[in-house]
This record gives sequence, C-alpha cells and structure tokens, in this order.
Amino acid sequence: MNFPEAFERRTRVLLGDEYPELDRALQISPPTSVRVNDKIAYQPSSEGVAWCNSGYYLDERPLFTADPLFHAGVYYVQEASSMFLEQIVKQYFPMAEIVLDLCAAPGGKSTLLSQTLAESSLLVSNEIIRSRAYVLAENLIKWGNPNVVVTNNEPKDFAVLGGFFDAIVIDAPCSGEGMFRKDAGAIEEWSEYNVTLCAARQKEIVSSVWDALKTEGVLVYSTCTFNREENEENVQWICTELGAEVLSIDLQGNSDITKSDFGYRFYPHKTKGEGFFISVLRKTSNQIQSFKNKNHEKKGQKLTKTEVPFFSLTEPERWIITTENNQIRAYEKDKLNDFLLLNKHLRCMYSGLVLGEMKGKDFIPSANIALSKILDKNSVENVDVDYETAIRFLRKDAILLTDSSRGYLLICYKGLGLGWVKNLGNRCNNLYPYEWRIRMKI
Repeated sequence: MNFPEAFERRTRVLLGDEYPELDRALQISPPTSVRVNDKIAYQPSSEGVAWCNSGYYLDERPLFTADPLFHAGVYYVQEASSMFLEQIVKQYFPMAEIVLDLCAAPGGKSTLLSQTLAESSLLVSNEIIRSRAYVLAENLIKWGNPNVVVTNNEPKDFAVLGGFFDAIVIDAPCSGEGMFRKDAGAIEEWSEYNVTLCAARQKEIVSSVWDALKTEGVLVYSTCTFNREENEENVQWICTELGAEVLSIDLQGNSDITKSDFGYRFYPHKTKGEGFFISVLRKTSNQIQSFKNKNHEKKGQKLTKTEVPFFSLTEPERWIITTENNQIRAYEKDKLNDFLLLNKHLRCMYSGLVLGEMKGKDFIPSANIALSKILDKNSVENVDVDYETAIRFLRKDAILLTDSSRGYLLICYKGLGLGWVKNLGNRCNNLYPYEWRIRMKI
C-alpha cells in the first residue's frame, strides 16, 4: 500500500522514529471487532477489547448479513478504537439527562451511548445526510433502547436549544488518515488541501452547536485521522475561542494509548484498532438561554392518550401511550416535555417508540416494538424459527406457520424478536420493513 508523499512527510514529523512501525502496521489487514448488546448474554469470541466491556475481536470477518442475530441487534460491527467512548461516558457523564451525538451515522457511537448512559437518559442522534439518517434510525431501532430521537439537521439548527444538552459527542468528518488500510478510497481522496478544509469545517461544526451545550457540560471531540490540524490544534482553538478546558481520562491501565497535549491517540502499531483521536472538554463559557423545564407542547397539538391493543410493555407505569397521526407511540413520562421540544424545533425522523399504526379499525404492530427491550414478550405469542425460516423472513419472503395460532405473531430467532407476521392459516403476511430486507442471495 502506497501513501501520498505529503502524508508520509507530515506523519514522519509527527511520529519521528516510530513512523516505520506505523507504516508496517498499515500494510496489515485491520482487525474485525464487534460490540455486544445487553439484550442477551452473548460472547462471540474470547478476546475482548481492553477499553470496552462489551467489545470483542473476531478471528475473521464473517458475512454479517447472513446472521439473524445481527439483524436482531445482538451486536454492532464497530471499530475497536472508537469504543473507547465507553470509558469517557462512565468517567464524565454516566448520569447525563440529555445527550447529543451530532454526527451519528451509521450508529456505532449512538448505540454505545444508548447502552452506557443511564436507562432514563434521552439520546438525540443526528445525521445531516438524509439517506444516512435512515440507516442510523434502523440501527438504533434494532438496538432496542426506547429513549432515542433521530434527527436530520445541520449543526447550526441546534443553536436554538440553548444549554439544552448535558453532553455533546462530535465524531467530526475528517480526512480519514486513520482509516487508510480499511478504505483505499480515503488514500485517493487525501491531500494537504483537504486536511485544511476538514480542519476549518470541524471548527464550524463545533462553533455552530456550542450554544446548545450547557455551561459545565461535556464535549467529546474525535476524529479518525492523525494530523495535528484536525486534532490538537482544533481542540486548542475550542478552548481559546469558545471557552473550554481539557479533561484528563483515566486510561484504566491501557498504556499503549498515547496521551498528547490536548487529547489521546490510538495508533495501529500500538493499539489493536484503527487510527483515532479523542479529547474530552468541559465548557467554561457562560450559556444564558436555557430551554429546560419549560412546556414545549405545540399550540394546538393534541396528544391523545390511548391503550396498547394486544401486547404489554415492561414497567407500564413509566410510559405514556399516545396516538399521533394514526401512529401509536410510547414516551417515557418524565421525558415527554423534552420529546415535544425536539419535535417542535428539529426535523425528527424517529421520536419515542413507535408501537404500531391504526389503519381504519385495524392495528398494525411496528417492527420497532418487536426489537425493543421494553416489549413484554410474555404478552404475545412467540414463534421461535430455525435459521432457514429466519433468513426467509428477513428477506421478506413468504413463510408458513401451520401449527401456530392465527393473528399477529412475534417471529423470534434464538429467543430474540425479529418482527411480526399476521398468520392467516394458509399463509402469513410478512410485516418486516421492506427497506430493511436482505437483498443478497444467501
């Protein structure tokens, strides 16, 4: 693998005598790693990721699309270095009430946040590109935690929410130097000019969303690149121009992680993962406007309370069930006002937990609740299918369940919900979302 001459020159200056080690590491295939959901006890390998309790390295990269457990949200395929976010959440904002993942697609850090934050926390996951936001929503729905909002906004759109967020995570779009061995296209697109453009864009992103972070709130800034312009120099700029202080992270004995003057670096020749930079800052500048603790229900908006037609939720006292535009949703009661605020000010693609939709007098259950951790599975009829039937279901092909009751059935694989069918006796209507279906031949 050959790198641009300018990249080699700049990175030699950065690493000095260590550069040949990095170059050798970048010629080797990257490791494959996954992070496991807490839906079930599941350990895909014996080698864990040192800085993430739920992270594992795989001996080889399987065809994930052919695994029903992947579609059930049992694990997420995520680069190991970026899993270090778990340590930061645990050390600095485990009990944060409202957190924003600003550049969230396809969902690695958002699924990690939704699992590591307190159960009652509200996570807002944003993606500016609409097609990628749909993928983000799908991955978060499959992860199964209910207190999530997926938005499709520009960073500047969040400025109106003054002091609303306790923490903001920005995995900033970058020049991608740390992903060279994983993405040959990143090598072709790299240039010194692009580094300069990325650094400027990152400053614009942070400054646009800065007012939405409360004073004393935590900002996590990360990139998957090596150069100082997009990393340490930008963090220094945030401290000086916007008002913040850099926080130290307890590395939990992971001495191969390199501490720099404004953050922490993961080098492929030292840690088992891709190139990564991360920094944690506390906002010190004053934030005057605050949207918290206000009533944000839209004028004329009518949330009609209703009942769930044929299944139950765990801890039913926690949830308020509403009908909005024929969709039945569940919101956590204590977070309802925050959901309403976000629905009012942002382009929310997914908000609360969609339980189903009313079509005339018929209730059609949603795949979202089938995958959710708050569905009481004892309240519905489960049909645990074999591998071949699970794949047919995930392809949205027809399946036949002659020995099961008629009506809506929860299709499961190894005890985990995949989605719904309506059993008519001689056939089943497959209700798996069309846009999620497996398209490849397995």
